[in-house]
Amino acid sequence: MSYALFDDAGKFHAGRVMSETDASLQVELDSGRRVKVKAASVLMRFDRPAPAELLGRAQEMAGEIDLDLAWQFAPDEEFGFAELARDYFGDSADGPQQAAALLRLFDAPHYFRRAGKGRFRKAPEETVKAALAAIERKQQLAAQVDAWADELVEGRCPPPVREQLYRILFKPDKNAPETKAVVQAARQSQRAPLELLRAAGAIDSPYQLHWRRFLFEQFPRGTGFPPLPTPPAPADLPLAPVRAFSIDDSLTTEIDDALSVTGLGQGTVVLGIHIAAPGLAIEPGSALDEVARERLSTVYLPGWKLTMLPQAVVQAFTLDEGRDCPALSLYLTIDEATLEIRGTETRIERVPVAANLRHDELDEVITEASLGGEAVAEYPFAAELAFAWRLAQQRKRERERVRGKPEVFGRPDYAFRLVGDGTREPDGSETVAITERRRGAPLDLIVAEAMILANSHWGGWLAEHGVPGIYRSQASLAPGVKVRMGSKPLPHAGMGVAQYSWATSPLRRYVDLVNQWQIIACVRHGRTAALAAPFKPKDAALFAVISAFDAAYAAYNGFQRAIERFWTLRWLQQQGVDELDAAVMAGGLVRAESLPLVFPVAGTESMPRGTRVRVRVASIDLMTLDAHGTLVARLEAEPAGLAETEEADEADDAPLAVPLAIDLDDDAQSPAHAAPAATQPAVG
Repeated sequence: MSYALFDDAGKFHAGRVMSETDASLQVELDSGRRVKVKAASVLMRFDRPAPAELLGRAQEMAGEIDLDLAWQFAPDEEFGFAELARDYFGDSADGPQQAAALLRLFDAPHYFRRAGKGRFRKAPEETVKAALAAIERKQQLAAQVDAWADELVEGRCPPPVREQLYRILFKPDKNAPETKAVVQAARQSQRAPLELLRAAGAIDSPYQLHWRRFLFEQFPRGTGFPPLPTPPAPADLPLAPVRAFSIDDSLTTEIDDALSVTGLGQGTVVLGIHIAAPGLAIEPGSALDEVARERLSTVYLPGWKLTMLPQAVVQAFTLDEGRDCPALSLYLTIDEATLEIRGTETRIERVPVAANLRHDELDEVITEASLGGEAVAEYPFAAELAFAWRLAQQRKRERERVRGKPEVFGRPDYAFRLVGDGTREPDGSETVAITERRRGAPLDLIVAEAMILANSHWGGWLAEHGVPGIYRSQASLAPGVKVRMGSKPLPHAGMGVAQYSWATSPLRRYVDLVNQWQIIACVRHGRTAALAAPFKPKDAALFAVISAFDAAYAAYNGFQRAIERFWTLRWLQQQGVDELDAAVMAGGLVRAESLPLVFPVAGTESMPRGTRVRVRVASIDLMTLDAHGTLVARLEAEPAGLAETEEADEADDAPLAVPLAIDLDDDAQSPAHAAPAATQPAVG
C-alpha cells in the first residue's frame, strides 16, 4: 500500500494514495476525506508505517532534534529535508525520521530558511545568533509579564505598571508588556482592569485618575507655556471718556468684558460694551497665536483652571480696575425713556476701568427691588446698573417675542468652592462647598443681555462688511435641534436673534479672538475690510478653527461636568448626606433638587416624570462617578416649572462614564450615570 506526505499551504498531511496522474494524486486521509493533491506538493512517499503513526512519531522525534547540531550538519548549499535526516540520523534514516527532520526544519526559520517545498538553506551564523538572542529576550519578557500579572492578581502593583497607568487605561499599546500584564491579570482574576488596578493600589486618588486622564488626552505635552514675550498693545489708542465696570465672579482673572453708562438723565444714554482686546497685539500666525490655537479655550474646574493664554498675556489685557485697558468697544445710543437703540459705533481705544464688581459679593445686595427703586441702593454704579437692568429686561422680552416662548429658569446653576488659597492644583482631598446661583439674577441678566447684544450686533456687522466670522446658530426650538457652529450668519432660535457670533471672550476662547481680529479689520478698513481681514471668505483655515474648537470645547466641557460630578459626590461624603429630595426623570433616573446630580434610584422606574421623591444614596464610587439610590418615600406634587426645564435640558442628562481604551474583548466596563453641573455661560 502506498502513502504520501504532502504540503497543504504550510500544513503537512499524510494519507493513502488512491490514484495518480503525472500532475496530481487522489489521497484519502485518515478521516476518510479524499483530496486532490498536486504532484509538486508531495514531499515523501512511504509504505509504512501508517500515516497517522508516521506523523505521530515524527512529531515526537522532531522536538528531540538538536537545532544547533542540525545546523552544523547542514550543508552550506541548498538541501532537502531527507538529506539532513540522513546526515543527522544516519544513512538509513526511515520515514518517521525524515518527516521529523521536515517538521523541525520548517518550525525553525531562524536556523533554516525555506527555499521551496521541502527545500531549505541554513541561515548565516550572525542571523542565528541574533534570532536566538531575540527569542531569549521574548522568553524573558513573557516571564516578566507572567510575574507582573501574578502580582496584580495578588493585589500588588508592579512599579512599571504604575508608571504607565494612564497610558494603559486610556491609550494602551497592546504590545507593551505592562499592558499585556494588566490584560492577562484581568482575565485570570475575572475583573475589569479599573477594578483590578484599584485593588492592587495602582490608583492612589480617584481625583487624580480623572484629572490625569484629561491631561493625558488633551495636554499630552504638559500644561506649561513656552517662554514667549508678551506683545504690547498699540501705544496711540485714544482714551475713552467713560468709567467702566466689570461684573464677574471673585475668582475670575480673565476679565473679558466691562460696561459703561453715560448721559443718564439727559434723555439719551450711551451704553458702552467694552471687550478686552488681545487681538490688537497678538498677530495671526504668530507663536502666541499658535499657542492659543492649540489650546482653543480656557479649561475650568473647581479650584483650578488652565488658561488659553499665558498668564503674562492675560494680565496685560484683562480689564483690571484702576487701569486704562486696550479694548474693542461697542457704543449704543439709546433713548432713555423708550430704550430704543438709535445708533451704534465700534471703536478701538483705551478704556478706564473704575471697578471690578463681583457676583458673589453683590448678588444679595443688588436685587430687583434695589434696581427698581423699591429699596435703598447702597452700592457702586447704582444708577448705571439700574439703567442696565431696565435695558436687560427689555432686551430679554424682545428676544422672547422672537423666540415665541419665554425663557424659563427653573433650575439653578451651582458654584463650587474648594477650601484653600487657589494657588495649588487640587488633589481631591480638599473640602468642597456647593452653593446655588439662581439663573436670571439681576447681575447675571445685565451681563448676559449686554453680551448677547454685542455678539448679535457684531455678527451682523461682519456680514455687512463681507467679512467672514464664526457664528453659533439654531434652526428652531424643536426638540433635538442642536446649536451648531459655522461661518454663516444664521438665526439663533434659542437666543431669539438674527445671528449670533462669539466675540466677547477673546481671553478665554479662540473663536472670540478670531472674530475680534475680523472686527478690528472692519473698524480699521471699513468697506475694504474683506481684503484686509486675516480670514477671507470661504477660508479653509477658518473652517479648520471651527472644527478644532468644536472638538476641544466639547472635551473641555465634558471634563468639567465629570469633575463637578466628582466634587458633588465628595460633598455628599464630606457632609454625611445620605438622603435627598429629588424629581423623577426617565429610565429610573432622578435629579436632586438641591445639587447638580442625576443618578439611578431603584423603585422609581414606573413613576411619572416630575414626581417628587425622597431617596437614599446607597452607594458612591468616585472612580467611575457612579451613584445609586433607593426610594424612601413619594413626596407632594412637583415644583412649578420643573417639567418645562427638564424638557429643555434633556440633552444634558446623558450619562457620563470613565471610558477605558484597554480592550478585554467582550469584557464590559461599568457605565456611570451623571448629569452636568453649571458650565461657563455661552453669552459671556
